[in-house]
Amino acid sequence: MAVLPIHYPKELLTALDLLAVEVWGPPGAPRGDAAGRIQTYVCPVARNALAFLASGGADVVDAALFPHTCDSIQQLATLAADFGGWSKPALTFLHPKGFGRPSSRRFLAEELRALAGKLEAVAGRRLEPERLSSAIRLHREIDAHRAALLDGRATLPLDDPDLYALLRRGEWLWPEDHLAELRDARRLLGTAARRDGVPVLVTGYVPEPIGALAVLNAAGAYVAADDYAAVGRRIVREQDDAIADPWDALVARYAAAPPCPTRAADQDARMRYLEGLLERSGARGVIVHVVKFCEPELFDVPAIRRTFAARGVPLLQLEGELERQLSGQTVTRLEAFAELLSGPGGRA
Repeated sequence: MAVLPIHYPKELLTALDLLAVEVWGPPGAPRGDAAGRIQTYVCPVARNALAFLASGGADVVDAALFPHTCDSIQQLATLAADFGGWSKPALTFLHPKGFGRPSSRRFLAEELRALAGKLEAVAGRRLEPERLSSAIRLHREIDAHRAALLDGRATLPLDDPDLYALLRRGEWLWPEDHLAELRDARRLLGTAARRDGVPVLVTGYVPEPIGALAVLNAAGAYVAADDYAAVGRRIVREQDDAIADPWDALVARYAAAPPCPTRAADQDARMRYLEGLLERSGARGVIVHVVKFCEPELFDVPAIRRTFAARGVPLLQLEGELERQLSGQTVTRLEAFAELLSGPGGRA
């Protein structure tokens, strides 16, 4: 199944032996002219995905899943067929925007069961509760390893591009294969000397182009705390408790996920979460790395700027369009920011 970003119940797919292959654009110039069928001020993730689907890039899949990350991605479920001529089944998943009310949990539970019925039709078999429980335990372990690698990266013998390549392979590998390589990587924790570069916190949508991380490392800085929607915000840190009811466990996993503007609009909770990341990681600066025209991410940027300005923490904002390579200007800005942070006390 082709899956659009960001948040979706991957456990349901795993339980039905459906492989999720995520479509983050893809990066680069649109692969086909269907991108021109929607406005240029729609984010490049949606525009590129429409062009990619319409050009046959995902014809090998049996269906596609469109979560309600934003209105643009949700509406691709109809646009891909109406404008792109793409004829595969298009499934949608609507998660509640906020989780502070019992009605939100009931709504999510009903959406999960409704999506499960649609996935059963794709898989050609029924979803067995014990298979769902096993899938939940599998993804709990995957998240535990991913969290450990992010937390312990300062003593991991991998640079940022290599670490993120590893973490993002979970977007298309079978979960069992991804778990095996995560276990191997976790055994490397503590085998390298602690990094002496400048630690930074990165928040944003997706680490594209990956060259931004290579430039940051070459300039003497590294990502000490991650709040990318594609990475850190999808890691659920929870206890591996016994599963009495797999549907309740799925709802609980959703509620335990980190704050994300595509799931809720509680900026205060998100700012507290980001400040906690900063304090625990010892990051000296913040990089806001957003995709152009991404409304959910951009809505929070003023609050992020105010929050860290009040703490005297330097901040760099980068905005791109899923380019394959960084511009010379962006390289210069990253290098200058790393140099700024490396001054006396990190506050030059």
